[in-house]
Amino acid sequence: MFSDRRWCRAGGFRAGLWFAVALAVVPVTAVAQGPSGAAGASALPLVVVLSTGGTIAGRGGSTTSLSEYKAGSSLGSELVEAVPEIKQYAQVRVEQIINIGSTNMNTAVWLKLAARINAIFSEEPAVAGVVVTHGTNTLEETAYFLHLTVKHDKPVVLVGSQRPATAISADGPLNLLNAIRVAGAPVSRGKGALVVMNDEINGARDVTKSNTYRVEAFRSGELGFLGYVDPDEVVYYRTSTRRHTAKSEFDVSKLSALPKVEILYAYAEPGVDALKAAGANAAGMVFAGTGAGGLSNAERAAVKTLGPIDTRPVIVRSNRTGNGRVIARKEYDDEGMVPGDNLNPQKARIMLMLALTKTRDLGEIRRMFREY
Repeated sequence: MFSDRRWCRAGGFRAGLWFAVALAVVPVTAVAQGPSGAAGASALPLVVVLSTGGTIAGRGGSTTSLSEYKAGSSLGSELVEAVPEIKQYAQVRVEQIINIGSTNMNTAVWLKLAARINAIFSEEPAVAGVVVTHGTNTLEETAYFLHLTVKHDKPVVLVGSQRPATAISADGPLNLLNAIRVAGAPVSRGKGALVVMNDEINGARDVTKSNTYRVEAFRSGELGFLGYVDPDEVVYYRTSTRRHTAKSEFDVSKLSALPKVEILYAYAEPGVDALKAAGANAAGMVFAGTGAGGLSNAERAAVKTLGPIDTRPVIVRSNRTGNGRVIARKEYDDEGMVPGDNLNPQKARIMLMLALTKTRDLGEIRRMFREY
């Protein structure tokens, strides 16, 4: 096992060395050097890294195990220590929230993350921003939840990797470095929760995972990403105009659970058993509808069997296309369905869960989907 960290400055990763070094290093220190090489940790921003596991903390059996590995095998402190260049840009403190693959992410962890981030920003004014290391499968969902529930304008940056730490050309180290740079950059304030991977900055509302294995997996559809993380600076070209973070009305500080909302996927000649089962147990449902959020006659008939509009689950129409808006249409409005705008189904679910913590009034929920 390697104990010498000079590999990280030599240019180019040797397979598996990021993880090997991570096991041999000492805890994070406050000593740092600025990008210009001048010593002085006090001049650098303080960034808190909250680690939740995922591929970025994964370990495989060999350097070519790109799909066979165990997520969440390393601690966040090990990941940070294995990239000593971080000390050129920020002072870093690491906290381990959980260590899981993101397919096992859940609302309890979301609530814990939101509470911890809000506490950090409220109690520690010196902190410039927070980075959350996360598996990529549900990263966009956690990002959007924090986008709506963190009550401060300081940046929250989510980061992951498509390759485990032990792989040839692991993408985690540079992604982590870039995420910390973004979190510490004053220009990132007020942008809401962000996703930084592959040198690109995406907004939490728009971004989605669009590929299973490629390192350029995260995309913001036809609206595009917000900016770049380049060697010279963190630069933005656009920002979200929708309400978020400091301007959000959602307060989860006193919640121990969220309302149950299910997602139903539309397709040709659909069965309706899942719809009826969800209707019996959920507070809300999101349809990943065809086209512009369409439901079949069979689905609409099944919805009517769930009971009156004011007592059945609240229904939101999203779509399965990946781009475009679902807008109000009289035939669906008359049946008490809420248009989900351009939120994908998994984010419409988060929006509906949070809306249901405040109200069941359909007019108010429609307003929320327009504003956020």
